[in-house]
Amino acid sequence: MTAQEKLARLRERLGRMGAVAVAFSAGVDSTFLLKAAHDVLGDKAMAVTARSVFCPERESAEAEAFCRENGIELVWVDFDPLAVEGVRDNPPERCYLCKRALFERIRAVAAGRGIDWVAEGSNLDDMGDYRPGMRAVAELGIASPLREAGMTKADIRALSRQMGLPTWDKPSYACLASRFVYGETLTAEKLARTDRAEQILLKLGFRQMRVRVHGDVARIEVPAEDFGRLLDHAGELDEQLRALGFAYVTMDLGGYKTGSMNRTLAAARGNG
Repeated sequence: MTAQEKLARLRERLGRMGAVAVAFSAGVDSTFLLKAAHDVLGDKAMAVTARSVFCPERESAEAEAFCRENGIELVWVDFDPLAVEGVRDNPPERCYLCKRALFERIRAVAAGRGIDWVAEGSNLDDMGDYRPGMRAVAELGIASPLREAGMTKADIRALSRQMGLPTWDKPSYACLASRFVYGETLTAEKLARTDRAEQILLKLGFRQMRVRVHGDVARIEVPAEDFGRLLDHAGELDEQLRALGFAYVTMDLGGYKTGSMNRTLAAARGNG
């Protein structure tokens, strides 16, 4: 099935919903889903975005700008994931606990507007990694229209480019909690420090990157093709990240990998 055929299937599915609240993070997938929903449903498609210590500040600003520029209603939900029982301990099931609490809030917002459907932006490629949040999506009856239409990340990027969406080549940015080794206690201060560390890398021109946190060690991941450029900035990065409170700043020789903290799952479960 071609990407255009999948798009037609997506539009048909959205049309049957009649009205939808899209969980909007300003990432590649949720931006595409929100735009498609708005194209089909007009003002019966709204965005719901969480203000949270798990969300980088830059993502919140981009969410607001996109909705303003496209005339889409945006509703903010103030959400404290660290207040959800168990999340602060950062167990392997953290994403399930957080997503379930957040989608319950989003579902309540939608119901208050008379909207029956809440949709999220996962695609077929998201089924290949450890993603406990998908269990919460299934339990709460949250729709996943991109997966239902058979769309992959490549489909979404190609169609986003055709539609002129600014996110078509945007790197993937997961929530800040994914930067921490399982079992490390999460605090607002640690999350903010990690956000600031990644902002330093972004200002240096690194687009696809992560700052993974192991206690007082910051482990920088960039694609292999950026190794040389990272080493060119090694001195200033070491200085600036240590100024944030990290004792050691390292470079991961394996390069950037999405979900790399999942390598520690067996150990984390053994200690749980």
